[in-house]
Amino acid sequence: MTTSNATVHPSGVLPEDHHRGLRHRIDTTLLAEPDREIEVLGRVPDGATREETLQHLRRAATEVRRRAIQTVGAAGAGHIGGELSIADALVTLYLAEMNISPEQVEAGDPERDRLVLSKGHAANALYTALAVGGYVHPQALRTFLQPESMLNGHPARNKITAVEANTGPLGHGLPIAVGMALAARLDGSRRRTFVLLGDGELQEGSNWEAFMTAGNQGLDHLVALVDRNRLQQGARVADTNDLEPLADKLRAFGWEVVEVDGNDPGALLDAFGAVPASSGKPTFVIAHTDKGYPVSYMRDDVAWHHKVPGPDQVAQALTELDTILATIDRDNS
Repeated sequence: MTTSNATVHPSGVLPEDHHRGLRHRIDTTLLAEPDREIEVLGRVPDGATREETLQHLRRAATEVRRRAIQTVGAAGAGHIGGELSIADALVTLYLAEMNISPEQVEAGDPERDRLVLSKGHAANALYTALAVGGYVHPQALRTFLQPESMLNGHPARNKITAVEANTGPLGHGLPIAVGMALAARLDGSRRRTFVLLGDGELQEGSNWEAFMTAGNQGLDHLVALVDRNRLQQGARVADTNDLEPLADKLRAFGWEVVEVDGNDPGALLDAFGAVPASSGKPTFVIAHTDKGYPVSYMRDDVAWHHKVPGPDQVAQALTELDTILATIDRDNS
């Protein structure tokens, strides 16, 4: 078993301002410091060109990945493979597409867009994306999985202000999101509801009841994205309970279906920007990804569903990701 590289903060708690975005103060051991703290990049600046937008999102997704890997390595637990595959979707939503900001969340703005992370075991990626977006102080990431931390192994809305729903048991997030979308309609609101699902999770029957309800109700402000990395715990999805023909099934349930490269922020922007669909149907985005993307030794390897990288593997991943950051900087010069 991998042990935690935790250290005790001299005061026993994070400094007061480092509790931003959390429901309560944290009094716990802290994980070892990363090589550098993640930068709070925030939303894409107003007036940015498409290329500037994409560079912002690629940088943010890469920063999320490098910090998430260090967090899992230090904590000795996590689900890093599926966290890396959804980093692009998370930053595209929080930093560009959704009508949401830290100020809206703190004020409880009823018109903010909502996001539900149904594959709740990828909570570390959500927390890190929230940090890069300014919703949670980056230093709070050092409490991941520690005693009494707000950053649990699965997200909880009573611990972090920006978390909209408690998730973890698979098959719950989509039904919750359907309820949120129905509530928005009853409110006469134009807010949108997004839900991120795992492809192995689609084997849960509760999802298909929710798909049927959303299609029947014509919830055109609802978007479901499946992280189609083709792997689940211990095996390939196709070898466990094959989902294909997935697109045809969702169309039969009354959904608009869009298939994109889920590790391409530009393709994700286009898919999300077309919501609500002119057909009046909910939108289902099949995001084709690779588990562990883009780290060479993790990519498309089922072992990295919940394997923990050792120090040498963390270092290798950071080297690869820093090469990507250097390319982004060069393209921006």
